[in-house]
Amino acid sequence: MGDPAGTHRILFVAFSDVPEDVADPLVEFTAQGLGNRPARYLWRNLVAVDLSFYKSYISEEIRDEGRVQGRAEDVLLVLEQRGLDVSDDVRGRVTGCDDPEVLRHWLARAVTVLKAEEIFEEE
Repeated sequence: MGDPAGTHRILFVAFSDVPEDVADPLVEFTAQGLGNRPARYLWRNLVAVDLSFYKSYISEEIRDEGRVQGRAEDVLLVLEQRGLDVSDDVRGRVTGCDDPEVLRHWLARAVTVLKAEEIFEEE
């Protein structure tokens, strides 16, 4: 069956010396062409890590997803380190949020609330 990651790495190497205005649509078309196949996720990870210098829609989207996930983990970590009980509902709402500004607000609140659920309340 071969090494799908190796195949994607070959494609990445081919794009690494191509001018950005040419590589950008090729990176995007490759991602779209892979559809929902497992290879798409390998490609997205490769673009996010190995092409970190490269600014394309897909690479920025992947990095944004990582930042949001990291901020959600930070909210939960603060609550847990403070010894607060983090219910499945709180955990699900935090990890399900994809708005970095909302997560930033919840992180700030996580430092002072008395119960984990209070991060969602308005001041």
